[in-house]
Amino acid sequence: MKLETISTHHVPVRVFEGGSGRPLVFLHGAGGLTADDPFLTALAARYRVYAPLLPGYGPSDECEALRDMLDVTLHTWDVVDALGLEDPILVGHSLGGMIAAEMAAIAPHAVSRLGLIAPAGLWLDAHPIPDIFAMLPYQLPQVLYHDVEAGKAKMAAGTKMDDPEWLKAFLVANARQLGMAGKLLFPIPERGLAQRLYRVKAKTVLVWGESDRLIVPAYGEAFRAAIRGAELVTIPQAAHLVIHEQPGAVVDALSRLG
Repeated sequence: MKLETISTHHVPVRVFEGGSGRPLVFLHGAGGLTADDPFLTALAARYRVYAPLLPGYGPSDECEALRDMLDVTLHTWDVVDALGLEDPILVGHSLGGMIAAEMAAIAPHAVSRLGLIAPAGLWLDAHPIPDIFAMLPYQLPQVLYHDVEAGKAKMAAGTKMDDPEWLKAFLVANARQLGMAGKLLFPIPERGLAQRLYRVKAKTVLVWGESDRLIVPAYGEAFRAAIRGAELVTIPQAAHLVIHEQPGAVVDALSRLG
């Protein structure tokens, strides 16, 4: 994947681009995105992929002008416009799914195909979402991965999670990223999306890891009930980071969008 820079009204945006086929915009979750992400590779085998980084992620600039959900939603539409795309397939994971759903609700006639992978954005009192901002790094694999030990190894990338240098680098990067994500997810990941989902007109596929312990599958049912005609695909042996544990299965599910 190539990393390109485009200009928007507020801030330069770094965008991963690659693949061929129908244009698809992928919006990443709170954990960010890298060029060698296996899910991007799987998507690029079938689509022309554009994956913008949120401000504060990777080498992208921070942007204080983006203060709330509406600002971020409109900013992301600015990114799509700057890329010169009309009606791309719009896909988002977790935080990115929340943004994608907001985009489709605000501009329902501009999105005809919508893929939401374990999106945030709703709140069910019977199923409170754990506070990732209060978790230490070693606690995250418990809620993000089906295979917790494999998740620890993947997060630590060849070292150990108690290695002081790894921990320092993780905390520095995490603080920068969560400064952006916190505007949308803290103290709870709910900004009124439930009141707007009725506006979504896009053909919608929801994808959920069967053992998601962060945003449990009951939220998939809630999204399906709120978006007319939405289809819910549940993927076994996968949790919240289903895009890392079962990337091929997620892409196959998204292929239902056409």
